[in-house]
Amino acid sequence: MNYDVVVTCAVTGAGATTDRSPHVPVTPKEVADAAIEAAKAGAAVAHIHVRDPETGQGSRDPKLFKEVVDRVRDSDTDVIINLTAGMGGDWIQDADNPAMPGPGTDMISAEERLIHIEECRPDICSLDCGTLNFGDGDNIYISTPPTLRYMAEKVREWGVKPELEVFELGHIRFARQMINEGLIADPPMFQICLGIPWGADQSVDTMKVMKDHLPIDASWAGFGISRMQMPMAAAAVAMGGNVRVGLEDNLFLDRGVLATNGQLVTRVIEIIERMGGRAVTPQEARDKLKLRGAET
Repeated sequence: MNYDVVVTCAVTGAGATTDRSPHVPVTPKEVADAAIEAAKAGAAVAHIHVRDPETGQGSRDPKLFKEVVDRVRDSDTDVIINLTAGMGGDWIQDADNPAMPGPGTDMISAEERLIHIEECRPDICSLDCGTLNFGDGDNIYISTPPTLRYMAEKVREWGVKPELEVFELGHIRFARQMINEGLIADPPMFQICLGIPWGADQSVDTMKVMKDHLPIDASWAGFGISRMQMPMAAAAVAMGGNVRVGLEDNLFLDRGVLATNGQLVTRVIEIIERMGGRAVTPQEARDKLKLRGAET
């Protein structure tokens, strides 16, 4: 059981959710406001994607990230900033020529995936630790060992903590290899991502197996998607982990009731407290996760 829980709120994501809920933030101001809302509700960490303000689709424009980060920092809201570094790995097979990328492919170099991380210097950035069939179409998310090793080395150089996002056991195996190679600073920080098609299923058994494969000194969190968001949060706390909620992963507070990010944070903190735990402050989270700015 984890009695001192780090709550992360993933405020928007990059998926096609903007037409399903009016609460999904799109513009830099909306994304920043959502991060601030989550912090005021009790989240210690805001996990941030950005979207094209015109189309609402996920974006990797460094200027958008910079505007969001500046807005959050200028608000004097104490919240740990966690930026995605997962954009730019989408490869979609061309229907007429399977050897070639088709429409919608967005593949960039490891250096380009980190432009906004170098400019913004967040506390944390995500590092998706492997390749994955993503959904039922021809979309593959690609993150190769050389790409990951380069990214891990650079973010360590910049003092940014990598959140090692793992979607199946092979991802944990490679993350441990990077740790063994000295590319990841101690203690490593993992995010167990469950329910993403076609990664690991969202179940207590799956979370337990993946948690048991982590390094013994690792800090970790877990999340599920859609209606399994809160059950998987409770399971993570019971197993000693931290939690993630937010509109990136789930749009509903209750059946048929659309949520805001703040409401999802409030709900998961209620669950944590009923289990006998509490949500830690951002500074306590910095100390616990050994982030830049932790007390020494």
